[in-house]
Formats: sequence, structure tokens, C-alpha cells
Amino acid sequence: QVRLVESGGGLVQAGGSLRLSCAASETTFRFNAMGWYRQAPGKQRELVAVVVRTGDTNYADSVKGRFTISRDNAKNTLYLQMDSLKAEDTAVYYCTADPDYLSTSRGFWGQGTQVTVSS
Repeated sequence: QVRLVESGGGLVQAGGSLRLSCAASETTFRFNAMGWYRQAPGKQRELVAVVVRTGDTNYADSVKGRFTISRDNAKNTLYLQMDSLKAEDTAVYYCTADPDYLSTSRGFWGQGTQVTVSS
């Protein structure tokens, strides 16, 4: 029943920025872990970034220093600020949330939003 809706994807040139948002239908406080996965054509879905209820974050090595994940529980929204985008960042980005931890085999998921980085 929990609905997650991503927005903010689109087409951007390499070196540019995008900010993804994930709006939840219910309070996000009950989710310990919220994060973003991405899946490029022909590749497995990979974890990009995670933020837990305390605000602690972790990032994939490929995006460290370029992406920033945050959550605003008052707005029931998760964000991913993406800077210095590269062509290899092109993928469908999925928002996910779980009361404990993130996994591709559990939790709630959004429908995905396409991010395309041109080079």
C-alpha cells in the first residue's frame, strides 16, 4: 500500500546536475533505510546511495563526491542531488524504502525515473 513516486529525471549534459525526488504516501519516519538504486540497460540493479533514519549515509564508490542523498521526514520525501553527471550515470533510478535495510528483494519501490546523461 505504500506508494513511492520518483520525479526529477530527465536529459542532462555531462557535467550537469539533476535533483531526484521520491515522495512517499505515508510518513517516512517508519522507514529506517531509504535509498536509490539504478539500473542501466543490460546491467544489474545497483545500490547508489542509502540514508538511514539518523541521517547517516553511504554511497557507491562510483558516485561518492558527486551525489548527495537526503531525506525530509516532515515532507515524506527522499532526495538525490546528482552533480557532475557522467554518461555512465545514465540509468533508470528507483527509490526504495524499508523499515530495516535495503535490498532488491525486499522493501517498497517506486516506478523509476529515467536519467539520461549525454556526452
